[in-house]
Amino acid sequence: MVASYDADDRTLPDRVRQEAGELLVVDTNDEEALYRAAASAHGADPFAGVLAGFEFYVPVAARLAARLGLPGLPADSVEGVRDKAVMRAATAAAGLRVPRFAEVSDEAELASAATRVGFPCVLKPVDSAGSVHVSRADDAHQLLVAYRALADDRRPDMGRLTDGRALVEEYLDGPELSVEGCVGADGRVVVVALTHKVLGPEPSFVEIGHVVQADLPPATRRAVEDYVREVLGALRVTVGPFHCELRLVADEPVLIELAARLGGDRIPDLVEVATGVRLPELAVAAHTGLGVEALPSRAPQAKYAGIRFLTAPGESGRRTVEGLDRIAALPGVLETELTFDADTPLPGDQDYRSRVGHVLYTADSYQDALDLGGRITHGVTFVLPLA
Repeated sequence: MVASYDADDRTLPDRVRQEAGELLVVDTNDEEALYRAAASAHGADPFAGVLAGFEFYVPVAARLAARLGLPGLPADSVEGVRDKAVMRAATAAAGLRVPRFAEVSDEAELASAATRVGFPCVLKPVDSAGSVHVSRADDAHQLLVAYRALADDRRPDMGRLTDGRALVEEYLDGPELSVEGCVGADGRVVVVALTHKVLGPEPSFVEIGHVVQADLPPATRRAVEDYVREVLGALRVTVGPFHCELRLVADEPVLIELAARLGGDRIPDLVEVATGVRLPELAVAAHTGLGVEALPSRAPQAKYAGIRFLTAPGESGRRTVEGLDRIAALPGVLETELTFDADTPLPGDQDYRSRVGHVLYTADSYQDALDLGGRITHGVTFVLPLA
């Protein structure tokens, strides 16, 4: 069963709708209404577990599971995986390195936050997702401009508006990656894959691509995995999937954020292609009390898997696409998709909303995966049609 508001910017995607055994239409931003609807359905046909389908609903899913007597994250600490200020504080209290940070709730607090953190710094909403309004600032003016853009944005994201709370934090200079895995019902932490992240130009931090697996020396990989296990403990992530983003600063892992959910951006598909492990199956097993080690293993489809997103940051007019057919014919390319057409103006956002398509592919080496990703980025262009 899938619970969804199924309207406005919370319309259920077609691929999810096709696989849902039953759709429960309810305002998922109204926690009591969601509980009443879920409790009624659970009474008629008991659930085995509750999983969040999107970042914003991880705390709600944990509290719902607790009220229904089902496996889930501790309801009294689950906000630590959503509220980045709480996350930073809890991780630092455990003795782990995190960026210097200060929380602000209005522009009057920016100056003192910047003094504490220093420049360059990064501004980000406390509880958003998808790199929305995450921006590098090199001076006080840039920080003020970035904060005003955040605070003045009245567009809803999954039916929610920003409340103006943000973090000003240390800029971390180093490569970015994410760690994909799951905590089993017995508390065992299983790290499945490390993902190399390809970012667009700063001051934004749009993720324009991913490669699984990230290519790291064995000692660095062990340090990353050990660090992530400690972060999971500090945030009391006791069961279920995790997607931990971090940067390597002089080969030392430093937390960006940890999400107690599957990674987005088709990362679970990349993991399956490159490792044979189906992360969604691990998540379901953990949240229904099954042992994740009992799931069958499969042979990987390829040594490496990657995705490149087609982006149009700063664009707002109507465009046509060129070069995608040639890219689709390249060896290793598994899937291409556009999410706009020539009659639709391209978005101008500097976050995930600037992505207008993707190419999913395989490669025989890490360097080949990076090279093919670059070829995709430069091989697809958006042009004005001739008058």
